[in-house]
Amino acid sequence: MLQDALAQAGYPDRILVACSGGPDSLALAAVAAYFARRGHVDGHPVAVGAVVVDHQLQPGSADVAARTAETLKELGLNPVLVRAVDVAASGFGPEAAARDARHAALDEAAAEWDADAVLLGHTLDDQAEQVLLGLARGSGTRSLAGMRPARGKLLRPFLGLRRADTLEICRAEELDPWHDPTNADPSFARSRTRVEVMPLLEEKLGPGVAESLARTAAILQLDADYLEEVANSTFSALAERSGRDVSLPEEALNGLSPAIRFRVIAKAAADVGGQQPSYQRLLAAEALLRRKGSAGPVELPGGVSVYRLSLAQLLADGAGTEGAGVPRGGARCGKLVFRLHKPTRS
Repeated sequence: MLQDALAQAGYPDRILVACSGGPDSLALAAVAAYFARRGHVDGHPVAVGAVVVDHQLQPGSADVAARTAETLKELGLNPVLVRAVDVAASGFGPEAAARDARHAALDEAAAEWDADAVLLGHTLDDQAEQVLLGLARGSGTRSLAGMRPARGKLLRPFLGLRRADTLEICRAEELDPWHDPTNADPSFARSRTRVEVMPLLEEKLGPGVAESLARTAAILQLDADYLEEVANSTFSALAERSGRDVSLPEEALNGLSPAIRFRVIAKAAADVGGQQPSYQRLLAAEALLRRKGSAGPVELPGGVSVYRLSLAQLLADGAGTEGAGVPRGGARCGKLVFRLHKPTRS
């Protein structure tokens, strides 16, 4: 699996293994150490290091990070970097805040060592849990598509491997992994999914639920990629800019399929500096297309307002500008206008 992942990534010559000391990432480090000892993958030279991120969220986390670093050095990985991070509170929950801090540390470590790839130890079980959490949130295609095997420098070669397999790798390599107590903490939705929901589904629906959920993610990744490509090209063709504002012609928006129309509206909000809108907020913004006359605003996350300018309003605005009237080829329909209202940082 790791060999295939590195081949698909173009055989990076410097890779870092992100390792928490848990069984999944420790097993990945052990497999990566095999290629480190050989010094090549399919004849392509490779050097393998590691990075341990200490989130400082639990007592003794520094000791866990130090022990993990020693284990990684004994496996032959070099360099082994340890990064302590401060997990800042955010409006998206502690798990998201920890993930953001971790990814920032991984990016920094990769840049410091000039690594071409960072390996993450997510397994098929993690992917299945991700899909279930997306279903529970009522998320769209992109969320249900789960984690990607490759995203930028991040590679997840173990997405087809079960968690039990990583434990077996650790046993075979005589490694003593650290077991994160938060993985069994019912206060976290992911932990409840892992220790309560998935076992219940396996019991009631039979074995193979995790594999089915992971397969669903793989199929939806293809759909999500296609829809994203179409939405990107459509937004680029339709977007009109005036200063920091972005507008979209309503006639063209109405002619789009709903799947693309909602994505184009979300892209306009993101383009002016907003966040991904919820489905309910997208519905509210899209409903402006069915209003008569100028309407809105509808508030979107991140301080973005979207409102409708009617054709009559656009013509009136054009008639009051220098010269006279609307220029040839000017507005022939109303528009949705997206504007950022939150203050910008200097």
